[in-house]
Amino acid sequence: MLPVSAWQRSPWGLRLCLLCSLCLGSPSPSTDPEKRAGSQGLRFRLAGFPRKPYEGRVEIQRAGEWGTICDDDFTLQAAHVLCRELGFTEATGWTHSAKYGPGTGRIWLDNLGCTGTEQSVTECASRGWGNSDCTHDEDAGVICKDQRLPGFKDSNVIEVEHNPQVEEVRLRPGVGWGRRPLPVTEGLVEVKLPDGWSQVCDKGWSAHNSHVVCGMLGFPSEKRVNTAFYRLLAQRQQHSFGLHGVACVGTEAHLSLCSLEFYRANDTTRCPGGAPAVVSCVPGPLYAASSGQKKQQQSKPQGEARVRLKGGAHPGEGRVEVLKAGTWGTVCDRKWDLQAASVVCRELGFGSAREALSGARMGQDVSKRYECANFGEQGITVGCWDLYRHDIDCQWIDITDVKPGNYILQVVINPNFEVAESDFTNNAMKCNCKYDGHRIWVHNCHIGDAFSEEANRRFERYPGQTSNQII
Repeated sequence: MLPVSAWQRSPWGLRLCLLCSLCLGSPSPSTDPEKRAGSQGLRFRLAGFPRKPYEGRVEIQRAGEWGTICDDDFTLQAAHVLCRELGFTEATGWTHSAKYGPGTGRIWLDNLGCTGTEQSVTECASRGWGNSDCTHDEDAGVICKDQRLPGFKDSNVIEVEHNPQVEEVRLRPGVGWGRRPLPVTEGLVEVKLPDGWSQVCDKGWSAHNSHVVCGMLGFPSEKRVNTAFYRLLAQRQQHSFGLHGVACVGTEAHLSLCSLEFYRANDTTRCPGGAPAVVSCVPGPLYAASSGQKKQQQSKPQGEARVRLKGGAHPGEGRVEVLKAGTWGTVCDRKWDLQAASVVCRELGFGSAREALSGARMGQDVSKRYECANFGEQGITVGCWDLYRHDIDCQWIDITDVKPGNYILQVVINPNFEVAESDFTNNAMKCNCKYDGHRIWVHNCHIGDAFSEEANRRFERYPGQTSNQII
């Protein structure tokens, strides 16, 4: 939820501030008549990398300007509609947090709500064209079924970038003694381009580049390599360079996300004065080159694990849990992306993350625990008290873990009567609250602790509502 500016410092002003911050999650469905006009004048394409031809970041051209879609409220139903706009039969999945890289230009649609049966995305509810509070770090993508609609001849086309893309990375052992059983942890870096495997020029190659390559191959870190030896070896071999000028920051989950340059087909001189890039990776706990190394790793004193994965079917996947104050808890998926997931994967001894899952795809934790710092600067968490330290302090309410349903929103000011007031009768506010998982409606609000019999019956309309209090 987004914070809003504070009202004047009064009990009712503070109550209004809390109430409004709870309501600002999503606007009402758009009723713009333009949304009934169909997709005429719109073009659609898939963009970003790394990706296959039937997946990518969704981009829409409107009024001659290309833009993206925010992932807020995005669902598989919306992905179905967009995949049909792109000429595919249906969607098999969707992505969030700019998995295929951030786009540019306008964010055309936000809070997109589709049932999946719409003939056009213009028939779906949204905030309206160009009305968004998102950044391009929240660009949505789709994964369509690799099956085209029969006779699809719409002007909306998939535009695949003309630049080649790095699809895969591998290490090729430079000498015979390096050809050991998998995994190969040291060798010449080779990238898979549309026309086959090519080597990378080592001019300007850095440890950050090696870190990204090792992460892609499933290794947590890199180590120094004897480049002089490989340069001597390279003088006796033929090479096929396809990539140069690689400059990674080190946090990228894929080499395609780094700054790099491809050699053109007519480049006759490639990598002058250079040699093939070489990388040596440190194997994680799942990859021990020998039983002796396993024993050595097991004999090292291990500190207390502070991060773990639970609920996954295979090693390296699962729900992220962290240990704090002796208690394991989960991590909220808001702004959870590949970079954040890669930090966790490397801490656990793996390489870069392949996918950052959200929506409790690996199951929910058995219980929720809340830490109340009583500082008044981190927002109010469900079930927590909060003390205000500033004269004007407008707080948001964290409802991340609240399930959809009907609730009571209650705000009490000065509950213990520790501050002198001329009148305490208006220190409490109580409202009906409905939450559908995306939007919140607060209605039927009353001031004061005492309610009429009619008002109490109104609050008791929904079974069990009294025990489901947000605050």
